[in-house]
Amino acid sequence: MISAAFTSTARSWAPAGDNIMTPWAEDVDPSCPRGEYPRPQMVRNSWLNLNGLWEYGITDASADSFAPEGDILVPFAVESSLSGVGRKVGKDKALWYERSFTLPRDWKKQNVLLHFGAVDWMAQVWVNDFYVGEHRGGFDPFHFDVTEYLLKSGPQNIKVKVWDGTDSSWQPRGKQVENPAYIWYTPVTGIWQTVWIEFVPKTHIVKAKLTPDVDNVALNIEAMLEGVARLEVEVRYKGRIVGKTEVESDGGIAYVHVPLEEKYLWEVGNGRLYDLYLEYGEDKVQSYFGLRSIKFDGYKFLLNGKSVFQRLVLDQGFYPDGIWTAPSDAELEADIDRSLAMGFNGARLHQKIFEPRYHYHADKLG
Repeated sequence: MISAAFTSTARSWAPAGDNIMTPWAEDVDPSCPRGEYPRPQMVRNSWLNLNGLWEYGITDASADSFAPEGDILVPFAVESSLSGVGRKVGKDKALWYERSFTLPRDWKKQNVLLHFGAVDWMAQVWVNDFYVGEHRGGFDPFHFDVTEYLLKSGPQNIKVKVWDGTDSSWQPRGKQVENPAYIWYTPVTGIWQTVWIEFVPKTHIVKAKLTPDVDNVALNIEAMLEGVARLEVEVRYKGRIVGKTEVESDGGIAYVHVPLEEKYLWEVGNGRLYDLYLEYGEDKVQSYFGLRSIKFDGYKFLLNGKSVFQRLVLDQGFYPDGIWTAPSDAELEADIDRSLAMGFNGARLHQKIFEPRYHYHADKLG
């Protein structure tokens, strides 16, 4: 990862309010909280984490500008303690974010993608005062290609305006409500997953869908590609090469079948994972997968053809200090460890789409 340098002077931060704090809250680094790569199934080395202190302001929903009121710690929702703000916004207001950063010298050689892990609910984005787009949806990741909006040198500026109607509007909202009580919980407004910039060659892998084939001991890949190149695929298990192939592509969708020389099934309690390496032109992506099949036989849940009785913990996905956002990656993993220690073999993820790193830890821990 490339370090993101703030153009402003160092600023102070402290949790807001008197909420219960998890032990991991003490480890939050305001210069770059949640600094790990946020998308484990499609990892690139050239990226820039934009988490940290941003300026924020709350205005009328119709406002087209804002005056900064202080700092907010991204990626924690404005209502949370870890945001350093601890304020509600509501349907009649808008939440604004702004920060500046400096790009590395070699960014001009590649396309620059601005990623948002999740923003609840409607987000409008400007880069260097150019309007780059809007996204609606509080749970899903989105990105914009901002290459054409970047300055040749000096600080780059990002502004984000967020509106969220919570339970006064029609959008999916999970357990959050404006006035929490009983089984209804604190509202979540704004950025609540990692913001980052990714540098990709013009010829690159857009995305890849991985489907394991247990019966034939193979992996099927459906890759969306940009540009003309050769797609090279390599599969490893504990460092050993166990599968390899390549195909020529002129872009669009490529379908690849990769036979595996060694068979290691992913099972409950044994999260055996294969490492996957994809190369398309100058673009290099690392991923992973488990060799497993899931089927239902009436009421029976079959994993790799064997019946497994599911003992599932109900996971609401709320944290006392970060609300929807875990204070650290270690807490995501510890949450699963606690479930396993209590005898559960799975989790029912409730009323919220969890971040990709949670699923990665679940895959790894079995």
